[in-house]
This record gives sequence, C-alpha cells and structure tokens, in this order.
Amino acid sequence: MNAPDHSHTGFANVSHDEAVCQARERVPALRERAAQAETARVMPPETVADLQRIGAFRILQPQRWGGMEHDWITYIDVPMELARGCASTSWTVVNLSIHNWMLALYDERAQADVWDKDPAALIAAGIAYPQGRARKADGGFVISGRWNFSSGVNISEWCMLAVTVRDGEKVIDYRMCLLDKSHYEVVDDWHTLGMRSTGSMTVIVKDVFVPEYRALCAYDIRGGATFPGARINKRPVYCLSLNALGGHGIAATAVGNAMAALEHTLALVRERSTNYTGLKMREQQIVQHRVATAAVKIESARLMLRTDAIDAQAQADKNVIPDTQEKLRFKRNAAYAAGLCTEAVDILHTIAGATGIYQSYPLERIFRDAHALGAHISLNYDVQAPPWALMALGGEVVSPTL
Repeated sequence: MNAPDHSHTGFANVSHDEAVCQARERVPALRERAAQAETARVMPPETVADLQRIGAFRILQPQRWGGMEHDWITYIDVPMELARGCASTSWTVVNLSIHNWMLALYDERAQADVWDKDPAALIAAGIAYPQGRARKADGGFVISGRWNFSSGVNISEWCMLAVTVRDGEKVIDYRMCLLDKSHYEVVDDWHTLGMRSTGSMTVIVKDVFVPEYRALCAYDIRGGATFPGARINKRPVYCLSLNALGGHGIAATAVGNAMAALEHTLALVRERSTNYTGLKMREQQIVQHRVATAAVKIESARLMLRTDAIDAQAQADKNVIPDTQEKLRFKRNAAYAAGLCTEAVDILHTIAGATGIYQSYPLERIFRDAHALGAHISLNYDVQAPPWALMALGGEVVSPTL
C-alpha cells in the first residue's frame, strides 16, 4: 500500500492509527537500506523523502502549520514501529519530531521564522546546557559552544542549542537557542560502534547573536502553559514536561529495536536445526526459555512507556502539572524500559550463535545499536533511578530544568 502524499497539503487529518500504519509499512524498505545507511553514516535521501511524505517528523507539530498535533502516545508508537526496520532512522525521527514540538513552545515569531518558509523544515538540537555559554546582549543573547551528538543535523535547516547564561561566572538562566544553519558549523565526527546512520555530528558556534524570541527559557518547558507559544498552541500536549518525558521517544526506539531482534530470532529458530544432532532448535527448552524471557522483557518495556505516555497526557488534559517526584518516576521508567530491551537483545543474540557475528545477519547491527543507544544519559538507569529513590526516601532533589 502506498501512503497518500500529504507533504504539500499538511497532515492535520492523519489519525494516530494511520500514522502508525504508515510507519509500519516503511519497515521492509528500512531493513533493506540499513547497510547502505550505516556505510554512509547518515539517513539515505530516499528514506528522508519517504518520511517527509508520510509526515513522520510532524507527528507533534501544530496543525496550524500542517502537522498532526497528536497526543504523546504517537511519539511512542510511531518510532517504535520505525525501529523495527532501523533503529537509527527511528532515533532521528524521535529527535527531529520532538524539536517540532519544542518549536511550538517558542514565541510565535520564531515559529513563523521556520515554518512560514517551509512547514516541513527539519530542526536538530544540542541539548546539553553545559556545552553552550551565553551572555545577555541588547535584545537577546550572544552564544558560543560545541555540542556533540546532534542527531540529524546533516539534513536539518535549523538547530536548537542549549546554553547556560552567565553574568560573569554566575549562572542566571538556561536557554534553548534557535539558529539557522548559516550560523553554525557541523563537524563530521560521527564514527561509532552503533546508531551509525543517525548523523549525530558535532555543532560549533562562536559569538552568534540570537534574538530573545528565539531563545526559549528552560523554566518555561517544565510543564504547564507558561511557555511563550501557549497563546496560539493551546492543546494540552504542549503542556507536558520535556525533561520528564522527552526520553520516552528514544526508549521507544530501544523497544522497536528489540522487537526486530525477536522477529529475526523467531524466523531463525522456527526452521533451524543444530549442526551436530539435527534437533530442531525450537525443541530445546533453553531456547524456549530465552525467547520467552526476551519477549516478556520487551513487552514489559513497551507497556511501561505507553502507560507513562497515556498517564502524562491525561494529567495534561486535566491541567495537572506533575510534581518533581512524578517527573523523576517518568525518567526512571524510560531508563529501565531501555535496559530491559538491551537485556532482551543480548539474550536473543546468544541464540544466534556464530551466525550472530556476521554483518550480514541483522542481529549484529541490532546488538550494536542496542548498546549504543542505551549509552544515552536519559537511558542510563544508574543515573536516572537514584534521584527518584532519594525523594521517595524523604530526601531533596534540586534540578532547575525539571
């Protein structure tokens, strides 16, 4: 089935189920292109065109700009499907789609700067505030910095760069600054173990002025309708807390990647016999146990992420802003879910035996991608779990961006 081309007419009428179905239909092509994409270390142009045609980057973009403006659950379900074909593609879609959501929070002048010219424009980001430095200037900020891991920056026309604003050495603010590609340098340094085709290169800026309306304050994206764009973008989905829930999209990539590992393993095991005894692999209890264990880990992770998305959206619909401990619970859950998926992939990789070391076998790439994506700080359980536990035990957690 060929997806209808909405790229020039907008995607406001595309339902959640249609968006998920169209993502699912891309899986065979993504699997076919995965090796080519890894060699290029960027998303292939034909894949970018496919994703633009179905609006995959625009699932959270406001309808007034031609986007789907879906609830948070779509941010889980669409990447999960795409990751069954290629984790790098899913990861890039997660990042670029959440940046469309973020742009909806900016002053409407910033939205117009990007979307008046091209509603399908792609926006990358550098999200680590300590990597950027800013000082106040008349009407805005002057920023400098070096941000690594900017996924999809090679195909993007814009970039959102996080900066710590200082007065001397005193920290006075945190901003996410929107720049067009003429104002930053992209360094092609993306040579990695896994997630190779995300093009997550480094961005460098030196003494660039950013007007204040293009510098979103981190305090305004912690949940609720305090953000500048609230005047025109009133849907509750834009009132969710970015820091608390942004990691769920990349965790959904981990789930889809693990789902692919399970699918390939089932296909391998159904008909394969061992070389020594001729015994069908499926008759071996240890194989059954490992497949079942991996499957339940994947399903648990999937359910955890979807439940969080549904619960958080329900809170936003009721104009409820979660407290810090609830936000930390969301962050804990995303990291735990991703960890379950890495464990599942590892279990399934052992079943492949020597076959699993060949680059021609899909689990080799899936295994590398699972460990590469799991290294993201948002998915590091050792980092994300203790703050929740500290608060649960009566301690205090202070985070200005949470």
